Amino acid sequence: MTHAHTASLSAVIDETVAPNAVRIDREGAFPRESVDALSKAGLLGLISAAEVGGQGADLAAASDVIERLAGACGSTAMIVLMHYAATAVLEAHGSDEARRAVAGGHLTTLAYSEAGSRSHFWAPLSTATAEDGQVVLDARKSWVTSAGEADSYVWSSRPLEADGPMTLWHVPSDSAGLGTRGPFDGLGLRGNASNPVDAERVRVGRDAMLGADGAGLDISMQVVLPHFLILNASFSLGLMEALVARAGAHLTGTRLEHLDQTLAEQPEARARYARLRTRVDEVRAFVNDTLTAVGTGREDAGLRVLQVKVVAGEAATEVADGVMRLCGGSAFRKEFGVERLFRDSLAARVMAPTTEALTDFVGRAALGLPLL
Repeated sequence: MTHAHTASLSAVIDETVAPNAVRIDREGAFPRESVDALSKAGLLGLISAAEVGGQGADLAAASDVIERLAGACGSTAMIVLMHYAATAVLEAHGSDEARRAVAGGHLTTLAYSEAGSRSHFWAPLSTATAEDGQVVLDARKSWVTSAGEADSYVWSSRPLEADGPMTLWHVPSDSAGLGTRGPFDGLGLRGNASNPVDAERVRVGRDAMLGADGAGLDISMQVVLPHFLILNASFSLGLMEALVARAGAHLTGTRLEHLDQTLAEQPEARARYARLRTRVDEVRAFVNDTLTAVGTGREDAGLRVLQVKVVAGEAATEVADGVMRLCGGSAFRKEFGVERLFRDSLAARVMAPTTEALTDFVGRAALGLPLL
């Protein structure tokens, strides 16, 4: 698949993202240099419309970016993934000013998960209250990627006045009353600054509302979820490709001197590698089919979207474990690069909506039941 962004993305990965990946993981540092390089290359504005200065690319192009970034630096990939998911909302419902800012390199992100409702993103406890012609937001957000680093948040709350479970807002990250708790010290994705964000009487204008009051869940299901779930699958796919590439290099480059053969010449090792390679190709076929279903408006597109993160996320953990086993003691050495990818591969399972929640959604959708 050829995209206009390919050359610029390759340059940013080769010159900045990949060289910094080990340090980002070791220090748990936000990859500011990588994000700035992606911004300068116009890749943060990839899916922003051309009319506001973006590249006007589609979801397939965003999928390609996330996959390739994930193979180099999982933290950077997750930051851009959340940025694209938030950008999709701003493109659909944001002001021209906000859209132009993102197209010009402004970093945004989603602020959904909360301390009180955890991974149940569809049930915000945070509030929005009308006061003196403005809106006052109060919340305890539990996990926000790029917390304290992004320029803005696509923020969920209970409705201001209308019926419905949720309203969305565009909140500048420098708003008075916003506080970030950290630093993030996680098992994987150690540089994605996934920290709690608290809002204490944060004031925004009514024009910060994205879409109609009370319509946040519908917007999330129709706009956010397809981007978030498909790009999560692309993230997992990128990790798997990088893992299998390292396994292949290990098998072809390591010799059993007493047999005068490489590990690749051993039938058992070769068969185990083949199973891993096939698993990755199965996931790629599913991701591509999901992109086709969404892009063509196919009848089963909604079901594929719900399935794709489960398929890819679970496969990523299987492939990561398989590569660790296949490469043996070498895989446990940090310089080999597999253990970092292994740790990053575990993230998809716990990111809301989790594998368990999505599996229930799939069952409900397939049986003709309401999702919630």
